[in-house]
Amino acid sequence: MEVEVFLIDIAKYALAGGIVVSLANWLFWSKYSQYAFQLKVLEKRHASAKEILPLRLQAYERLVLFTERIRPSNLLIRLHETGLNAAEFEQRLVSEIRAEYQHNVTQQLYVSDAAWSIVTQLKDNTVALIRNATSGLPASAGAKDLSSVIFDHLAALEDDPYMTAVKAIKSELGG
Repeated sequence: MEVEVFLIDIAKYALAGGIVVSLANWLFWSKYSQYAFQLKVLEKRHASAKEILPLRLQAYERLVLFTERIRPSNLLIRLHETGLNAAEFEQRLVSEIRAEYQHNVTQQLYVSDAAWSIVTQLKDNTVALIRNATSGLPASAGAKDLSSVIFDHLAALEDDPYMTAVKAIKSELGG
């Protein structure tokens, strides 16, 4: 009878030990698989960031280039053509700004909403500046007259909005 009790006690201890080992094993593997999953997620994030970073940098570069291309001092010189009247020149300037904007519209995927908003606002303000300058001129005014009015308006500003925009874009990149 004592042998039976001894065997039953051994069976109890073996069963309890088996349950403890199984539970410990289950806890270990569940923690390990959770850790492995998190590690895979981090690896994918890191790889994605490595691929996206050059695209983001290029997008910010394009926004700075866009800002410089629509800067009236660059735009007026680049698009000036002798013989245009103010209305024709206005149309040409506005069309160029819109074309530049459309060319860069996909860059908003890689830049912050704030940076894209700055660029959009700058574009809208530049178009408004050109339209307002044209509306104050007589019908007989030429492209040179429109350019003079735009330059005068920009000279009267306390801060250069184009330089401010470039600084804001650069500050997002930490530089």
